[in-house]
Amino acid sequence: MDTLPKLSLPARILGLCIAIVLTLIGAGFGFAQGASVQIIILSAIATMALFTWGWRYVLGQFLEDGQEATDGPTPLGRAWLAYRWPLLGLALILLAFIVLSLTVEGFFNIWNVISLIILLAILILTRTLGRQFQQNRSAFIGIMVLAGLFSVGSMNIEGFASGNNIKSMLLFASFLGIASIGQTLVALLGGLDLSIPFIIGAANVGLLYLMGLGVPPWLATILVLAIGALLGTINGLLSYKLQGQALIVTLGTGFAISGGVQIVTSIGSAYGGNVFGTVPAWLSNISAMNGTTFGLPFPPVILIWGLIALILILGLRLTVYGRFLYALGVNRTSASRVMISEMRYWVMMYTLSGFFAALTGSLLLGWSGGGFIGVGDQYLFLTLAAVVVGGTSLLGGAGGYGFTVIGVLVLQVLSSFLVGIGLNFQWQQFIFGLLILPMVALYARSPHIRTQI
Repeated sequence: MDTLPKLSLPARILGLCIAIVLTLIGAGFGFAQGASVQIIILSAIATMALFTWGWRYVLGQFLEDGQEATDGPTPLGRAWLAYRWPLLGLALILLAFIVLSLTVEGFFNIWNVISLIILLAILILTRTLGRQFQQNRSAFIGIMVLAGLFSVGSMNIEGFASGNNIKSMLLFASFLGIASIGQTLVALLGGLDLSIPFIIGAANVGLLYLMGLGVPPWLATILVLAIGALLGTINGLLSYKLQGQALIVTLGTGFAISGGVQIVTSIGSAYGGNVFGTVPAWLSNISAMNGTTFGLPFPPVILIWGLIALILILGLRLTVYGRFLYALGVNRTSASRVMISEMRYWVMMYTLSGFFAALTGSLLLGWSGGGFIGVGDQYLFLTLAAVVVGGTSLLGGAGGYGFTVIGVLVLQVLSSFLVGIGLNFQWQQFIFGLLILPMVALYARSPHIRTQI
């Protein structure tokens, strides 16, 4: 008499598919190692038989004795339903480690084993301890991921934890962090600003162009920042009037800004979109790797970003303006009934977005030493990635700039890690995309905060 439990048809089909995949993998390794055909066939039959029996036996432990799979799970089954995704994540990481160890020469070493343990510990801790920090769960997960990435990079890449590399990561994080300020603020209202990379490029080229015309550097900088804020104001007014079209409006104005600047700067020049000249020493000192801050060996832009971040985090949490911003993101109708002006805040956030985008472009000029219209292209993706990875909801009303700071640091450490192991920019973009997809899916599945009040 068969003592094994009867499984439902989907469960049997899933088990058969997994058995076939494992059998094919085993056969592939057999052929790769030069084993005889007879041994490979016998091994394949044994793999199929053992896995089929094991699948029914193990899955049967999640069912009551004698019950069908449709009769309801046991306590062990309920535990599986509650933790199946973390367990599957653990299984995938272990499988990837085993495959890499078998296929990549020298991959299996003590440092990679420790790195594996760290990654597994992160998965476990973010699942278990994250429940204790529901209000700031995304920040907790981000910090855990950041610590794990830095630890793994330090153990596997020579010089990853060196002072120069840390300074380099903070420098580039500062540019991304300042560029992401506007994206965070408009996201808290439920909007998006796709003009940020175009304003960055326009400010980068326009600032050096004005200096080349003889405008004093300090005055040229003020003009560029003022124009950036003005462009942000235009974005705010247009997107407010055309509710629901912020993405298209800001993308359109961004292209117009970029094209207009290239037309102006290419007059009398054969290099449209590129401007060459001498960058003031004070601007280079602010943004260059060899810059100093009050005699200390790190560029002032890092300190500037830190101060701006501190002001924004405290301002969003402690001031009435910050509370009004969150209120609008949660429910505009309710906010308007308590006399909060949606238009004023909407335009103000886009104005700040344009200002900080122009500031990023100006600072990047001090780093690069030359004007290039495409210098902001990567920030179209990265500012959105920083906001999403940090945990600020694109639906508005949840998150904040503190979360974005964590997202910026995670992306920068991950980028340095990927560069350290030899991956180019295209692969970095691919991995960043894989990182963002589950985060967006998570927000799409979660009810908006206004439905929970």
